[in-house]
Amino acid sequence: MFGLNFSSKVGIDLGTANVLVYKKGEGIVLQEPSVVAIDENKNKPLAVGEEARRMLGRTPGNIVSTRPLKNGVIADFEVTEIMLKRFISKVTKRRPFFKPEIMVCIPVGITEVERRAVEEATSQVGASKTYLIEEALAAAIGAGLPVAEPSGSMIIDIGGGTSEIAVISLGGIVVSESLRLGGDTLDEDIVRFVRENYNMVIGTSTAEELKFEIGSALIEEDEEEKTYEIRGRDLMSGLPQNQIIRAGELQKAMAETIESIVEAVRSVLERTPPELSSDIMDRGVLMTGGGSLLDNMEKLLSEETGVPVCRAEDPLTCVARGTGQALEEMDELQDIIFEKEKKSYQQ
Repeated sequence: MFGLNFSSKVGIDLGTANVLVYKKGEGIVLQEPSVVAIDENKNKPLAVGEEARRMLGRTPGNIVSTRPLKNGVIADFEVTEIMLKRFISKVTKRRPFFKPEIMVCIPVGITEVERRAVEEATSQVGASKTYLIEEALAAAIGAGLPVAEPSGSMIIDIGGGTSEIAVISLGGIVVSESLRLGGDTLDEDIVRFVRENYNMVIGTSTAEELKFEIGSALIEEDEEEKTYEIRGRDLMSGLPQNQIIRAGELQKAMAETIESIVEAVRSVLERTPPELSSDIMDRGVLMTGGGSLLDNMEKLLSEETGVPVCRAEDPLTCVARGTGQALEEMDELQDIIFEKEKKSYQQ
């Protein structure tokens, strides 16, 4: 069992790409990739987090590096449990009697089965109580938006496996859209593009590197010819190959996924009550998550919607910080934020 003392509280941003852990009174104490390496011969975990990420695509046949979360939800329960146990053991001390309270963020569009999987996983790793908070709401709290006020705030959280768009007022989500795509989808777009156009295989880590070096949601004319050289494996010969990729063609490779996010933002704005729309026009829209770091993403969204869009400060940690803040302010916020979760426990 894991615990600190009877008041121990831990917030977890259980992301498809990364897990961040917030400890009450200390802030974010862990940030590692959501990857586990399993030795299938011995049927036991070999590495978790950053150490396992470095093994992706580089392991012998008996060692499998896997991401146990897909599109923001648990895809492999047993491996998720292994990962959570290892991460929680890093940030808490072993005590025989006291277990921590754990809050986990979940996508807005999560099903009841997926919700129960999260609750069960945290229970298995030693939680005395499990609280769930919607990711968009946690991101808004972490970004400093006035979520409890009777005015409209809009958040766009683009994570590794999900993109959450929501309008929040009086501590609740008024209108929302949850897409099961994000930064990982963009990486997959790039891998597919390189394969189809250059007959070359690259890994997702190379695709991610390419995305952040020259990738952009909106390419200016003078930036189209910007290039970056990558290395992969030639499909015909099987030998290593270098290839120069232009920014313009990379933007086209990611265009479909980016357009899906733009359409979801439009849909949320169209369904927002007029009074809250006025607040959003005055205040603007805030972007969080790793996907918000793609160059010109906020500029494209602003041009396509006519609403001011800006990126939050430290967008990668907003969800984790918001989860932790909600934990620390449980007494003040529970009536408006955790009402749904309290009902679920009473049933």
